[in-house]
Amino acid sequence: MSQERVDTQYVVFPPGPADAGALARVHVAAWRETYQGMLPEAYLARMSEAAHTRRFAHALIRPGPDDVTLAAADRRDVVGYVQGAPSRRRAAGEAEVATLYLVRAAQGRGLGGRLLRDAARALAARGATSLVISVLRDNVAARAFYEHLAGVAEPARLEPGPGGQMFHEVAYRWADIRTLIA
Repeated sequence: MSQERVDTQYVVFPPGPADAGALARVHVAAWRETYQGMLPEAYLARMSEAAHTRRFAHALIRPGPDDVTLAAADRRDVVGYVQGAPSRRRAAGEAEVATLYLVRAAQGRGLGGRLLRDAARALAARGATSLVISVLRDNVAARAFYEHLAGVAEPARLEPGPGGQMFHEVAYRWADIRTLIA
């Protein structure tokens, strides 16, 4: 078991509806930082914090019975979040992390791994035995992150994305969720 160093200036917590705006700010900022050059610039420029605030508020007010949302904050504001639920494939025991984002200033401190592991623990407590997360094939940094955490890459597949374009995604899988949370 590796002893990962985690920066203790951050706290991970289950956000409530009052945190929807902060989650939206992180989402928009992280997409603009992460996907520049991978997604259409016009799409990134049009992203709306107000629209994402409404989406987060709805998800936090009316979560699914097995949905998990966790946020990470420093002393000033929310800097990242993760959302997971039963997988879109609805495979028995399989959970899926739909989103995991940190603003660039909070990256490289062990916080992404902490969010992913905490979400995996919460999903396992709800009955998940395996976990999957998908990432753009060209997002080399994210792919290296999931590989570092022992996620097993599946072959790339074409998926619809922003602006009606098709993008290559790679799913990373932990066949036994316990390998991620041990």
